[in-house]
Amino acid sequence: MHSVLVNAVLSSSPDLLLLFESLTWPSDSWPETERVEALTAFIEGLAPLLAESDTTRLSAAKRSSVMAQIDSVVWTRCLPLLVKISAEAGEGTRCRESTAAACRLLSVCAPLCDRAVPGRVALSVLPSLRQAEGEEGAPGPGRLSAEVASEVVAALVPSLAADEQLTLITLSSALSCVKTLPDAMVSKIVVRLLLTVLSCCGGAILTRVLKLVLEDMCSWHRAARTHVVAERTLLCLTALSEHLLKPHSPPSPPSSPHREVDPRVSVQFWRMVQDGLTHRDSVSRKRALYLLKMCVSLSEEEGLRCPLSPSEEDEILFKWEPSRSKLLREFWEDFALVMETLEENQIHVVRPVLNRIDTLIQTTVNEGQVFFHPSWLLCVYQRMFHSENKALMREGVCHLLELQVLQQPAFALAFSQFIVGPFMDVLSETSLFHKSVGQSVGDCPELGAKLQVFMVTFFTSLPSEHRGRMLLQMIRQLCSKHWCAAPLLFLCQALSELPPGPLLGIEGLAALREVLCCTVITHQVLLRGATQCFLLSGALRLIDVSAVTLDDVFSFLVHFRADESLSRGTQIWNQLCSWLLDNEGSFKPRIMDGDSTGASPKKETVRGYVQSEVHSYLRVAASAGHTERVPDSREADKLSRAVLLCVDMERNQPGDKINTTLESLLSPLLDTLSRVSTNIYLPLRKSDKSLQLLLRLFQLGGAASCERAGEERADDVMVAMERLIYKLADPIHEFILRRLLGELQEPFDVERAELYLCVLRQMVVLYKSTPQHHSKTQQTYFPKLITCSLKVLQEPNQQILSVANQVARAVAMASLATLCGLLEQEVIGVQPETLSALKSLNDYFYSLVSSSCQSLGNLNKQLQKPKTGDDLGDAGVQGGQLQDWGRIAANFMRDQWICLSFLIKAFGVPESVEISNRRDTLKAAVSCAVEALALLPSGLVLPVLSFMETVLPQLLLHEEALCVEAVTLTWELVQGLSTNALDFWPALKGFISMAFHRNLLQLTDASAPTLLAALKQIATELMELSQSKSGVLGVLLQHCCHTWLPADGHAGDAAVFSTAFSHINILAEACVFGPVFRRDQRLIQDVQMYVERLGEECAANVAVTSDNRDDQLPRTCVLAFLSRLDPSNLQHERLMEELVMDLLKKDNDISKSKVRYYSNSLQHRIKNRVWQSLLLLLPKLREEFVATVLNCVFEAGFCSNHASVKYLIEWMMILILVHYPHHMDGFWACFTRDHDKTKTSICTFLSVLVHFNVIIPHLKDKALHLRKALDIILQWCFNHNFSVRLYALLALKRVWSLAGFQAEEGADELRGMSTVILACLNQAEAMQSTGNANKNWTRIQEHFFFGAFDPISDYSVETIFYTFPSLSEMADEEWIPPWKFEKLLCFSESPSFPLRNPSPDLSQLQPGDWIQQDKGDQNKEERWAEVQKKITPWRLGIQEQEPELQLVPQQRAARLGKLHGALLVVASLIDKPTNLGGLCRTCEIFGASTLVLDSLRHVSDKHFQSLSVSSELWLPLLEVKPMELTDFLQVKKSEGYCIVGVEQTANSRSLQDYRFPEKTLLLLGNEREGIPANLLQMFDVCVEIPQQGVTRSLNVHVSAALLIWEYTRQHLASGSAEVDSKPEN
Repeated sequence: MHSVLVNAVLSSSPDLLLLFESLTWPSDSWPETERVEALTAFIEGLAPLLAESDTTRLSAAKRSSVMAQIDSVVWTRCLPLLVKISAEAGEGTRCRESTAAACRLLSVCAPLCDRAVPGRVALSVLPSLRQAEGEEGAPGPGRLSAEVASEVVAALVPSLAADEQLTLITLSSALSCVKTLPDAMVSKIVVRLLLTVLSCCGGAILTRVLKLVLEDMCSWHRAARTHVVAERTLLCLTALSEHLLKPHSPPSPPSSPHREVDPRVSVQFWRMVQDGLTHRDSVSRKRALYLLKMCVSLSEEEGLRCPLSPSEEDEILFKWEPSRSKLLREFWEDFALVMETLEENQIHVVRPVLNRIDTLIQTTVNEGQVFFHPSWLLCVYQRMFHSENKALMREGVCHLLELQVLQQPAFALAFSQFIVGPFMDVLSETSLFHKSVGQSVGDCPELGAKLQVFMVTFFTSLPSEHRGRMLLQMIRQLCSKHWCAAPLLFLCQALSELPPGPLLGIEGLAALREVLCCTVITHQVLLRGATQCFLLSGALRLIDVSAVTLDDVFSFLVHFRADESLSRGTQIWNQLCSWLLDNEGSFKPRIMDGDSTGASPKKETVRGYVQSEVHSYLRVAASAGHTERVPDSREADKLSRAVLLCVDMERNQPGDKINTTLESLLSPLLDTLSRVSTNIYLPLRKSDKSLQLLLRLFQLGGAASCERAGEERADDVMVAMERLIYKLADPIHEFILRRLLGELQEPFDVERAELYLCVLRQMVVLYKSTPQHHSKTQQTYFPKLITCSLKVLQEPNQQILSVANQVARAVAMASLATLCGLLEQEVIGVQPETLSALKSLNDYFYSLVSSSCQSLGNLNKQLQKPKTGDDLGDAGVQGGQLQDWGRIAANFMRDQWICLSFLIKAFGVPESVEISNRRDTLKAAVSCAVEALALLPSGLVLPVLSFMETVLPQLLLHEEALCVEAVTLTWELVQGLSTNALDFWPALKGFISMAFHRNLLQLTDASAPTLLAALKQIATELMELSQSKSGVLGVLLQHCCHTWLPADGHAGDAAVFSTAFSHINILAEACVFGPVFRRDQRLIQDVQMYVERLGEECAANVAVTSDNRDDQLPRTCVLAFLSRLDPSNLQHERLMEELVMDLLKKDNDISKSKVRYYSNSLQHRIKNRVWQSLLLLLPKLREEFVATVLNCVFEAGFCSNHASVKYLIEWMMILILVHYPHHMDGFWACFTRDHDKTKTSICTFLSVLVHFNVIIPHLKDKALHLRKALDIILQWCFNHNFSVRLYALLALKRVWSLAGFQAEEGADELRGMSTVILACLNQAEAMQSTGNANKNWTRIQEHFFFGAFDPISDYSVETIFYTFPSLSEMADEEWIPPWKFEKLLCFSESPSFPLRNPSPDLSQLQPGDWIQQDKGDQNKEERWAEVQKKITPWRLGIQEQEPELQLVPQQRAARLGKLHGALLVVASLIDKPTNLGGLCRTCEIFGASTLVLDSLRHVSDKHFQSLSVSSELWLPLLEVKPMELTDFLQVKKSEGYCIVGVEQTANSRSLQDYRFPEKTLLLLGNEREGIPANLLQMFDVCVEIPQQGVTRSLNVHVSAALLIWEYTRQHLASGSAEVDSKPEN
């Protein structure tokens, strides 16, 4: 139409210049788009005239003028307009349409201008494109924006095609932009420049361009292998794929000279594809898979080998062999299927295709010829490892761990870097190590067990020359990031299972040391210790002893803590001794000072090393004359461990004498210690080091570990060492006493005093059993030490506090605290000499400040920091030493309270210093204690709590307010420590001992109501804290139970026991205690249980002191307490009855609550624990009391309960009827109650009748009750509910088996029923013989509760708390194994209530699959929701519409007054007629301008028509084949359309935030594959629909409908289709 109009204008108006003038616009204005388009059409119409050689129509002069005008349009109209558009820096409709119109004008003008003009324009624009790189916002003055510049160059490319140099310059600029421009611009550059250049080139130039692009992308990816580079290179290669991977005719081999560009022979190309397959962006993954599919398709189509010859430089990642074409095609199809399925991210979708991975693996090793590089398999695993779905990640890890192909060395080597990289990264995910379904508590997690087997397989399969390097990389990987406790433990355990071999040298030892110092830092002590054990065990198997010296080994061992792992006498210690013995003389010799360089070093033995080290350790230079720090104790730790290992290693050898060995090893130490008190010239550092070594020898070699390890023989090593040191006890004591009594005067000496006191304490404990030495110590040393220390403390403070004076005071108080601690622990007895000194000390503490001040001045006495003045020559040195004075002052105050805690228990308050009376003195002391809690660091308050524990009971009745304050402040302090595990647990135990002292427990509302209320509130808060911090309630309960009922066999005090009634809520809470932990907390507890079950095999179980923080401890503790209650004791009887009522109330509250609870929810577990506790108490309850609660039990049976609770209630009923059969009438009455809402709950009572055989022997009138049972059961056999009928039939069968023999013997009442019941049973059996009914009938009869279970003989703790929960499918953390009760010495079992079930039959069963669940009548009538009615237009009168059908769709719509928008919907990729029909209907309803289909034949399809309901008659339809889409989209882009796709990408815009331009083209993807990767770069914007659910994607028609409606909604707002969208950035 435009050409006809232009020709008419040109024929009627020959003045072309006038037409130019009327159509152009001022150069500084922004014309309407229609004016630009009109000028374009005009100049396009001039082209035929300018092309004519005949001058009749257009003279030469006029031709020249027209050419000049066209040239002027380019320079004075097009380019200024484009600069003005660039200055707007927007992407609105006006900018987009104006840009498209101006570039269209430029593309029309360029061919008509001089041949040099397009080149000049391009060269003027390209700088703008380059300068725009990396810039944001509007360009500078006179410059084009990157987007506009790219459109301009694209318009000029057809005119530049003949100039190869300009084409290559343009291409180079485009490639540069791809690397540097923002993400949003890259796809536009690729589409508008690269594709346009390629479409305009041909022949040799095209080949050169393709080669340049491929080489540039490969070199860029090789230089920077990042996510961004992979994303952009894949975008370019996908856009060019139709050119790069185009079949040749005739086919030429990929490596032949006739085929210069073939990405399949480039290793870097395949690395880009593999990076894309594992990319974090789903679009990049899609592009990479698209390229892979195209390469496979091309290889199959050409049928040529690829590559022709092996690459000399690099490995071959892609192979194609024509003879294996079918096999390879199937393989790559499977690979693509797996990769596409992994996009679903849902395990139930992915799992069915995981077996395809095994198919891939088999293909790789087919017939011994590898066609498939292992790196492709790694792509699959890496995608699974990076999945957001933890279950999918775990599935991938488990699959890799079971990969059999890794047994082949080539594959193991190919996988090696993946194993130490991504695989190690994913192993650090804690959630992978959860128990699998079917695993019991304490089992090794499935992944942990598989990891051990995998490590052995992998390292065994690796070529031997690579094993050490790979192992070192793996260990270093452990240091590169934070590891949680569980993954680190199982990885170290796997390393400890590797076959022995010399794989680790000095670098490996350093890496292991780094792991110990930086990685094994979890606060779970047991797991930390177990990890150390596994790490050490692995090191012993893998160290190359010829590459490390003994010094390297012992330096390494220093990092293993004796209280966590490397404890003497444990299995790992013995393993270490054996390893040292086996490798004796094989270690790398040390090069010592003085060794000649030419001589070969001598082999070093362990004994020789230790002897050399002891001499070297005690070789100390003469004193420098100033105070030195205490030597680093790590040297002593290393040497003492080496000594003990050497002795333990040699004592197992025949003929070895331990005394001789020890004496020879320790002779330098013994010599130094013998002279320590007499040789005044002995360097202080040497004496300190000797005492440090002595202390560490006794600490590391203590006999406790040997006893725990189960050694029967005495520790002869420590006995021999004690004998050696015993001879030196006097010199050591004299030296320590001399030093403590006045020689310590510098700040460093405080730390030195701590060393001396530790040695003194160790010596006293060591020789406790030696009367002579003990007596001398107590009679001579201790009184003197107390007297002198007290004298120092009593000295008045100087005006200027000197360092020497304050240090002496700190040392004196520390000495007194040590002695008081030894006395309180009864390590030493109080002798008359000591007693007198201690009384003086007691007087000192309780002395008044002054006669006028009535307060205790020596309590909480603070140690002031000494002054350092300019008159002191070493002021700077001392100032540096005093930096730690805060710690010294805190320890000084703590030591005061250690003394006070002992003295208040031993002597009380001295009468001579009472203020007015004893009570006031204690009050003042407690006030000081409360003050100390605020002053002391949290880790030092235990002595204060111990003091208050003694004093508070003495002030209860008179100073209640002060007691409340003390208890409350202490509790607040403990609560504040809840996040500090190191200080919290000792403080909690100290607080509970104080606050819940037996005297405080005896309080009543009459005696101390405020304090009692405070204690009850604290008990409640303790129970609340226990829900989040496991172990808290256990501490409280153990203390209370032991207080109320001591476990030592003595009868408890009745007055103390009576206090349990005031705190019965603690017992009730403990009976049902057991929080439902988070999954991560549960995992840690499961792993700890696994470690504990390893026993002595894991040395951590021996070395680490058990903390008893098991969340089942409160229950086991309270159940043990209940087991020891005596029914004959009235107090015990009353306590049990009150507890039963509390438990029944808890059950009733849950049953009546409207909150619906689910299986294994907290409510379900509480109900289960309630009935377990009631079952345990039942034999101890009075008959009269049982009668009062029986109705509650029956009512509980009518409630809706889960299976586990139902079984316990039924068992309870059976036992009550067995022991008290006269309640049978009450049981029969239950069948007549009306419970409409829970009709199936009658199954509970029918279940009791199934066990009627254990009840009937105890009934008097058996025949009467049998007849009653049969009458009742027969009524329920005809119930409408299937479950009720099933239970009734089972009860009828069991009861009739009891009544049948009486009927045969002639009982008239039963004989009359016999025929009826037998007929009923036979009929029932016949009815159950088909379908699911038969299965259920069989299952219910085989169920454990109705089969193997006997309510009488199976009554035991094991059945109630372990077997029943496991068989009724309770969570395994609800199973309490019998050994947990056996660990509690206070548990009391009796013949009537055994701990273990005498018969193992029940425990050997598996959980039944018949679980009856009570349900009410929930089958409510459902109503149809309202639906939108379908209206078919032709039903309105087809005859009336026939004339309308002759019109085009737009005309039909206009006749109906309907407006069409500018939305263009492209559905060429959709192939399902139903989706197309529904889409057609949606487009017509919402006024889309056109629907594009791949074929118009869809319209005649009946499936299309069934959903379109004639909408195709009212909507313009256009046919565009899928292979034509690229060109179609390019054309629409040039027309100003914004191309929109529905796809989730990194730069997607949310549908709710995006503003649609009027000219929008919506491209829809295929139902299964979505939008092809080669079209993704065509999008101007990707829109994603916000989702809340799990399912990944919507149906394509639904997605399209949402976008079409949103477009319509936005453009309906103004009432017309002429609405400009807002800026999109």
